[in-house]
Amino acid sequence: MTVPKIKVCGITRPEDATFALTEGADLLGFILYHKSPRRVTLQEARALFDDAEVPKEKRVAVDVNPDPVHLTQLKNEGFSLFQLHFPFDLPRDRIGEWAQAVGSENLWLAPKLPPRESFPEDLTTFASSFLIDGFSLDAYGGTGQSADWNQFAEWRNLWSDKEWILAGGLSPENVNQAVAISGASRVDANSGVESAPGIKDSAKVRAFFASLNAT
Repeated sequence: MTVPKIKVCGITRPEDATFALTEGADLLGFILYHKSPRRVTLQEARALFDDAEVPKEKRVAVDVNPDPVHLTQLKNEGFSLFQLHFPFDLPRDRIGEWAQAVGSENLWLAPKLPPRESFPEDLTTFASSFLIDGFSLDAYGGTGQSADWNQFAEWRNLWSDKEWILAGGLSPENVNQAVAISGASRVDANSGVESAPGIKDSAKVRAFFASLNAT
């Protein structure tokens, strides 16, 4: 099995960013959504970039249904990729404005899909990458709920020209099984490598990377 690319999300401390990069993280996620327990302000994100020397190409801004003007600001502040969560039936004009603001090649769309909801095919025209997370009625990601790995595999095969990122409760204990079933070539670790929201557990982070590298 090819080792997937790994994003460690919900970074709030420079020591966690440094450790994840040292272990081999391909990307780091910084959550700017005001209701997230892992939220950082733009000023705090800037400080994290500097303190941990985070390469620009590894910086992912994570937000929920942001204003396109705000998205442009994030791009100007040094983020390279943009992981955006939103209701699956959000008006498409809004999504088109996101793609225009940051470029469809830099956009990760993460629609909030209820169980057994089909993936909206029209979304594939707006971005080159899609993140599938566990579903929660009252939250956008970071809940520890697993995504449907078999459904992920179906969508990944159906739109094989797109990048598909698997998120949702991935941990050192389940990530290999998740990758084997889903076929994911990119995975997103967050709550499964924490001791508390926004506080990464170095032993869990190391175990996560070791689990994947051992296959």
